[in-house]
Amino acid sequence: MTSLEGDDRYSRQVLVPGIGREGQQRLAAARVAVVGCGATGSALASLLARSGVGTIRIVDRDYVEPSNLQRQSLFDESDAAESLPKAIAAARRIVAFNSGIVVEPRVADLTPGNIRELLAGIELVLDGTDNFETRYLINDFAVENSLPWIYTAAVASYCVTLNILPGETPCLCCIFPDAPRGALETCETSGILNSAVSLGASIAATEAVKLLVGAEKQVRRTLLAFDVWRNQRTEVRAEHPRPGCRACGEREFVYLRGEGRPHITLCGRNSVQIHERHRPLDLAEMGERLRPHGPVRHNDFVLKFWHEPYEMTLFPDGRAIIKGTTDTSVARSLYARFVGS
Repeated sequence: MTSLEGDDRYSRQVLVPGIGREGQQRLAAARVAVVGCGATGSALASLLARSGVGTIRIVDRDYVEPSNLQRQSLFDESDAAESLPKAIAAARRIVAFNSGIVVEPRVADLTPGNIRELLAGIELVLDGTDNFETRYLINDFAVENSLPWIYTAAVASYCVTLNILPGETPCLCCIFPDAPRGALETCETSGILNSAVSLGASIAATEAVKLLVGAEKQVRRTLLAFDVWRNQRTEVRAEHPRPGCRACGEREFVYLRGEGRPHITLCGRNSVQIHERHRPLDLAEMGERLRPHGPVRHNDFVLKFWHEPYEMTLFPDGRAIIKGTTDTSVARSLYARFVGS
């Protein structure tokens, strides 16, 4: 860790009332997790790294694609060309601009089976995910362990964020007792403005700094939303837990138990993820096995295989993303055919 003594890297931030040198030292000792490193997550990770948060664990299951570059601030064209896992690419970029902090990339899908391992030793979780299933899972874990976390989302020109302090403020289930149903806006169907992402992430990152330096009286206790295109702002009070809440009231952690956990269809990409597997793969060996069946490209972190009309992305832990279908039975069949049952 780079010493703050004689180092003016954070000198402008130290001048901010409520931070000071003591607050900066607290940031240097902090351990946070960013779950999901897409548009919102990459912006959060970048802001916290530049603020001097000492350890940032980045958990993400996905890889960089050209369409990400419009809004995902930690990646460049070479990352997309190599199909690098986002957690790896983000860690490399952060270390390049701040070598004085620790970045822990985790190329994994956050599930009930691994959440305790992936979030072990963390004092604050930031949401960069794209689905409510994972957010409810984070919420269950956070409430059970009295762990603060910050919900943040962005789509089209809209962003929203909420600070969740278990035992003090409403949890996610207090605000949204049930997951949204029916057709939802996604970045694929409704697009997304990078400015909406940046605004939501900036607000959430600021709230994270408040929590980490101990400025608890300054922490916002509302659900805050902006539509930057329509010039609309909405704020809903979120001061007290809701009586009878399934999670923080009844302590029924159904998502943490994994009840009814389905395959996750990734955001608007006509893809299905096979995530029940944990079977280590030798990507070089797998590449040789698959080459007779279609084009193959791989590096140490990911293998891509094309078998028209499908594209399969394999990770070293055996997880797969099947692109070209939303039918889980088709995805299962392709996995069984080319990887094994």
